[in-house]
Amino acid sequence: MAEEKTEKQKMLSGEWYHAGYHELREDRKKCQELLKSFNSTPQGPERTSVARKLFGSYGERNFINYPFRCDYGYNIFFGDDLEMNYDCIFLDVGKIKIGNNVFMGPGVHIYAVNHPVDPTLRKTGVEIGQDVVIGDNVWIGGGAIILPGVTIGEGTTIGAGAVVTKDIPDNVMAAGNPCKVIKQVVPEKK
Repeated sequence: MAEEKTEKQKMLSGEWYHAGYHELREDRKKCQELLKSFNSTPQGPERTSVARKLFGSYGERNFINYPFRCDYGYNIFFGDDLEMNYDCIFLDVGKIKIGNNVFMGPGVHIYAVNHPVDPTLRKTGVEIGQDVVIGDNVWIGGGAIILPGVTIGEGTTIGAGAVVTKDIPDNVMAAGNPCKVIKQVVPEKK
């Protein structure tokens, strides 16, 4: 008979799980300790070293303005040449994958977690991770909110204050609540 999965194993495999279990509370506590160090250390090699302990991956030449907040850290995967402004919050129950050359304005929130709509089920305390993927060369305007399970395509711009509820294709400008494609963007040839 197969051994029952731990709540952390359920979380990492995208199943309904209970966040209040000891192992996950300890993971969040460790993340908060690393965030305290990350947010109080100036840009440079020491901060990069903390970032490499905190995140699932942390590329080269990244700049994250503090404060930055997240739940676990190990479910966040950054590419290279990231520019992230103040006060960004990532709820990383599911994986959050950020491509190369991504810009984020202040106050961008990414929620890779969902809760039951049914109030009876919600009272049990279960939640589920749903991955968020942001392609290369994306710009996300300040105050945008990216909801669980969303993929934003390569070369896309998301307008400030947008609430992204569904996938957005490559090379478009999208904005609004809910976020909708406004126009196609044709990248210039070099």
